[in-house]
Amino acid sequence: MKNILKVLRAQHDLSQAALAEKLGVSRQTINAIEKERFDPSLPLALRIGRLFDQPVEEIFSEE
Repeated sequence: MKNILKVLRAQHDLSQAALAEKLGVSRQTINAIEKERFDPSLPLALRIGRLFDQPVEEIFSEE
C-alpha cells in the first residue's frame, strides 16, 4: 500500500520516534509503514488520519 506518511511527518517536523510516541507504536513500526513493508491496522490508520487531520484515503492508497 502506498502512503505519504514520511511527507506528512516531515511537514510537521516530527521524527519517527516522536510520531511513534504520539501514536503509541514503536519507531520500527513507523519506519516499516513509511518503507511500505507493513500496512497499518485500521485503528492505527485512523489514528494517523486524526493526528494529521487528513482522511485515511489521502494518506494511504492502493497501487
